[in-house]
Amino acid sequence: MRGLFGQKLGHRCPPLWEDGQLVLRYQGADKIERVLSIQFSPIPTFPKDNGARFEVKLERAKKKEIHISFSITEGANKHAQANKPPARDLSEAKALLQSYANRWLESTTQIRSNSSLLNNVVERSLRDLYLLRTSLEGEQFFAAGVPWYVTLFGRDSLIASLQTLAYNSGIAEQTLRLMARYQGTKIDHWRDEEPGKIMHELRVGEMAHLNEIPQTPYYGTVDATPLFLVLVARHAAWTGELALFNDLRDHIESALSWISIYGDQNQDGYLEYQSSSKNGLSNQGWKDSGDAIVNSDGSLAQPAISLVEVQGYVYLAKASLADLYERTGESARAQELRDQAEALRSRFNREFWLEERQFYALALPAQNRPAAAISSNPGQALWTGIVDAKNAGPTVARLLSEEMFSGWGIRTLSSKELRYNPIGYHLGTVWPHDNSLIVAGFRRYGFDTEACRVFTAIVEAAQHFEHYRLPEVFAGFDRESYDVPVRYPVACHPQAWAAGAVPYLLQAVLGLTAEGFEHRLRIRHPILPEFVRWLELHRLRVGHAHADLRFERAQNGTVHVTVVNIDGDLDVVVEDGGEDVRKWHV
Repeated sequence: MRGLFGQKLGHRCPPLWEDGQLVLRYQGADKIERVLSIQFSPIPTFPKDNGARFEVKLERAKKKEIHISFSITEGANKHAQANKPPARDLSEAKALLQSYANRWLESTTQIRSNSSLLNNVVERSLRDLYLLRTSLEGEQFFAAGVPWYVTLFGRDSLIASLQTLAYNSGIAEQTLRLMARYQGTKIDHWRDEEPGKIMHELRVGEMAHLNEIPQTPYYGTVDATPLFLVLVARHAAWTGELALFNDLRDHIESALSWISIYGDQNQDGYLEYQSSSKNGLSNQGWKDSGDAIVNSDGSLAQPAISLVEVQGYVYLAKASLADLYERTGESARAQELRDQAEALRSRFNREFWLEERQFYALALPAQNRPAAAISSNPGQALWTGIVDAKNAGPTVARLLSEEMFSGWGIRTLSSKELRYNPIGYHLGTVWPHDNSLIVAGFRRYGFDTEACRVFTAIVEAAQHFEHYRLPEVFAGFDRESYDVPVRYPVACHPQAWAAGAVPYLLQAVLGLTAEGFEHRLRIRHPILPEFVRWLELHRLRVGHAHADLRFERAQNGTVHVTVVNIDGDLDVVVEDGGEDVRKWHV
């Protein structure tokens, strides 16, 4: 958490040297001892009570290395470090970490292209996702980000898993099982918990143990629950299996009940939020800062708030789950979900559409008066398919207008809005993950040139950050005014859904659609930006089969697909110009 509430403090012991290590010990107010041990190699020439001083003599053109390692323990006794093995040589530790990361890369879909820029950005993205893999109760998930959110986050962990289904679907299954384990079971106002609700954030440590914060876990998120359902359906499409769906059936039904009962307490047909916790979040969508949801006059929207993209999440969840219910023989339940999805879609396009602005409202706050501020949120509604086709063109055009498109990506808020701030967390900055979902929305409605424009901007932005690492967020200043994207001072990097952005952008522009139950990979009108002439995917997995594919862009912009190899039972269908070209492995 970037901000902390007032807290009880334990006792910080004076630093001391024990067994050649500098030990910092803290006796927590929760009766748990926490120890930071600092080990030096070689041993300091002059160890001090609170530090170390080395005397180093260097000959000409020679070097000496000092290695420092840190070990953090919780609840250890004071002799726990005495038998600690010596720290690894730094080069050995780096080599070990590199080998683990390489194994992770080998287990994912591999990407090669003629663009060294794209190759570098993709490799960094996948390596960052490896770094963010975390385990809890035997299940792996993507921690949200370093340094502020190295923990289980409902929305972030779910979206990062969704972005990477085409690369490694295993994390998604474990994340879903973990989310189900922490699903809300009761009404707890302090933690914004309700039966069936998927958690927002889990913290451990002194403040959590003392119940000074509600993140134990905290449930103040309106979108994690429908995103949980979307990921269940998307995971099934990529794996071609119903096992996870069947295992989580009770959790799925509980989540659907939360959406219709607790998530729609005024029974207006929309999923809305209003915190009941004194330390809860006032805004509970992905733009969850206190000043993120605004009206066009600059005032803050008042709860209960129905966000535009969240209605899309619900629509997509119900429409996608209907297929899984159909496959299990529950046709009545499937039709019920389809009817609910279509009713939501119809009403949404009547009440969220702002005819005078030719755009969708950011939200319907209390009394359902539209928050008419121009924002990026309707772009994510495009991703879900809830948008009427006749409204898609004006929506895309506004998102790529000068007020929304900075040249490095689509801003969270229009530069013409009164609340616009290019370094405001959600008030005009650019978020890579947001852009990745928006591009998928552009592609869904056939706006290919526009999708390539945003794809190119995000990848070009990445080259200006250290190690080609896209941060959580960067400033929304115009590209014409600055030669580089301006850093956001306290952004997480690496950050899970930022690391997943370019991999998901690639999936979107290549048109990869898994139909695992039919043992089929459908490639819908693939496109490539101008800086990518050819691109190869190796060991792209659908179900139990793998495919190697090559995409080449001709001079006229048409992208030709070659199925290089298929290992297993899989058809590849390429949709191009309205004709299907089927290739299969015999």
